Amino acid sequence: MKEYLTTLASLMGAFAFLQGVLHAVFPAELRAAVARLLGRLTRAFSPYCYFDVTEMDGMSTNEIYDAVQLYLSSTAAPSSGARLSLSRPLNASSFTFGLAASDRVADAFAGAAVTWEHVVAPRQGQGFSWRPLPEEKRRFTLRIRRGDREKLLPAYLDHILAAAADIRRRSQDRLLYTNARGGAMDARGLPWDPVPFKHPSTFDTLAMDPARKDAIMADLRDFAGGSEFYERTGRAWKRGYLLYGPPGTGKSSMIAAMANYLGYDVYDLELTEVSSNAELRKLLMKTTSKSIIVIEDIDCSVDLTNRAKPPPPAPRPRPTASIDGAGAIDQDGGAGAAGRSITLSGLLNFTDGLWSCCGAERIFVFTTNHVEKLDPALLRSGRMDMKIFMSYCTFPALRILLKNYLGFQSDEELDRLGDAAVMRGLEEWVDAAEITPADVSEVLIKNRRSGKIEAMRELLDVLKIRAGSRRRGGGGGAAATVAGGKEAGGENEEEEEEEEEKRALESPKEGKEQAGIDSCGGAGQDDEAEAKKQV
Repeated sequence: MKEYLTTLASLMGAFAFLQGVLHAVFPAELRAAVARLLGRLTRAFSPYCYFDVTEMDGMSTNEIYDAVQLYLSSTAAPSSGARLSLSRPLNASSFTFGLAASDRVADAFAGAAVTWEHVVAPRQGQGFSWRPLPEEKRRFTLRIRRGDREKLLPAYLDHILAAAADIRRRSQDRLLYTNARGGAMDARGLPWDPVPFKHPSTFDTLAMDPARKDAIMADLRDFAGGSEFYERTGRAWKRGYLLYGPPGTGKSSMIAAMANYLGYDVYDLELTEVSSNAELRKLLMKTTSKSIIVIEDIDCSVDLTNRAKPPPPAPRPRPTASIDGAGAIDQDGGAGAAGRSITLSGLLNFTDGLWSCCGAERIFVFTTNHVEKLDPALLRSGRMDMKIFMSYCTFPALRILLKNYLGFQSDEELDRLGDAAVMRGLEEWVDAAEITPADVSEVLIKNRRSGKIEAMRELLDVLKIRAGSRRRGGGGGAAATVAGGKEAGGENEEEEEEEEEKRALESPKEGKEQAGIDSCGGAGQDDEAEAKKQV
């Protein structure tokens, strides 16, 4: 052992002496030239080509480096067995993995194999700088075969950038924006106020026929992945949905399910806060891509009714007494009513005009309870590409609600543990009752502590009461649903009798007042003149 160590020390001394001689005889420039020549010869005969993606591009960060790091850490690295580092950025909803220093990971794209290596080296001492650089130099080295270069570049890098953007968006919390200030800007120059979007609604919990849900989800998938299709056909990458139906049928839950399914932010546009078409365009320009722009109850927001119907007669302005005795026009019926200048034309340009193309991958969703009141120009294709009728609760939707609220894990468990006679009754009476999913949910919430079977029986009683009220032509169905009991019919009859007594007592007074108005004729004008004189 001692002789072995002596021999090793002699060899190391000889090597050090030879290295010193080489450094003394050959200058540093010559050695660098020889090293470059050997590297070129090696690369010339190598079947691979290499590309470096550095962390810093001059004094700024390299966007491709961050995208490669996020892409590799979320797709290829976890399944390769490489050494990873865990992190969770601020305002992120999931963990991210980072490739450790001097580690390699393999990936594939378009049938070609690639290899990434993360290289970390210490940075040499730097002088004074207003923006100091990191202490370590980091880069990713991409190794691909020479024959695959045309196939991989730049398509592979574009794929990495798109995948990283999608991963970054899905890992962050979604936001719900509102225009509470109209079109006014805040200190950051933005007209929207964001809050975290935490709505739990999904297509799995949405009370709707499964076939219709599958059709909507397929349409959303085609839209989200249709970048090449929209570019090839020359269409703006946007889509419009109209949700219409009675109140309580799940229109807002549908919007939340769409946002959670696609991972989009939601912009809740309140038209009553917008004073002009210019502000409407400003709000549209400040929205981001991959977002859902929602206008709820569009028939109640502004005057966008059907132009084919004759407009109602405008009320005459009511003159009011002023200090100088001159009549002033009341603001409710006069010039003050035109304070807001948002028009149907401005809204149409907002959804389908040139200004609607200032962003990509956006969805417009309109909701209404009375679709017949909307103008046909707002309903044509290109503005409302898909019209979804949110109907009353059907039996397939009722089964979803029973599983959600009563804790059944599957349809098989519902059929096995549920009362067969009650299930047949629910299927028989649900269509005749015309009950909304919101009313069904309220009944199940109130009776969920009584047991699953008892809650289903109580729901069946409510359906029978509501169906009976509809057949008699009465309006007690909603009250019966809310009460969930059998006393609703009697209370409604008592209320109707009280209303009839009130109308009978008020009718003589109205007749006398009308007679007095007819007999006096111009008494109202005399009273108005007398009021002016007193002022």
